[in-house]
Amino acid sequence: MEIEGKSVLVTGGASGLGAATAKRLAALGARVVIADLNEAAGQALARELEGAVFVKTDVTDEGSVQNAVDSATRLGPLGVLVNCAGIGVAAKLLSKEGPHPLDLFRKTLEVNLVGTFIALRLAAWAMAQNAPNADGERGVIVNTASVAAFEGQIGQAAYSASKGGVASLVLPAARELARYGIRVVAIAPGIFETPMLRGLPEPALASLAEQVPFPRRLGRPEEYAALVQHIVENPMLNGTTIRLDGALRMGPR
Repeated sequence: MEIEGKSVLVTGGASGLGAATAKRLAALGARVVIADLNEAAGQALARELEGAVFVKTDVTDEGSVQNAVDSATRLGPLGVLVNCAGIGVAAKLLSKEGPHPLDLFRKTLEVNLVGTFIALRLAAWAMAQNAPNADGERGVIVNTASVAAFEGQIGQAAYSASKGGVASLVLPAARELARYGIRVVAIAPGIFETPMLRGLPEPALASLAEQVPFPRRLGRPEEYAALVQHIVENPMLNGTTIRLDGALRMGPR
């Protein structure tokens, strides 16, 4: 799908992977809606990018996400959704305080998995109304899973479950939406330089980077954004989860 002139919705677009994606697609001529809870960062980024707008969005609230979708369709036919909104939590199943807090597990699934599903279904409905291009394509949806979906570490039960759900959602969604010319793909990033990791001490970051076979460093958000671009532009990418991890395979801890 051609990116120039398309309306694009990026959830979690105010920082990290989402911000890098918003910047790249805007530079390619897309009209980008930055959907995020962080109003200050989102507004600042929207002012920086030509043709971009910020919409304060809670991905766990259907009405809030519908507002973001409507904002995108007002800019033009919604061609691309990139789901980057998510939270990372660490909690063991059993600790000195007791069993894993149930509310923490529910919140993680609500944001990472249910939030992804809400945006996917609402964006797909809007995309289905588009006129198809020469290949019969009407839209592209890119979700964000994680290598934790496949090699969850100790303390990642909630996060891994949520991201595993995102990865499992891809194929049935792609199969169902194929009749409308809408593709669905997920990216499973490894260890990336994002706000979730920047709070760690430098030695901890260096240790994480050493676990990556090659390149032996943390991933850069721009590399995630480059893969989003390729997915959008390559019509044969559909119904799969692509690992973006430098051959990393996470150990148990």
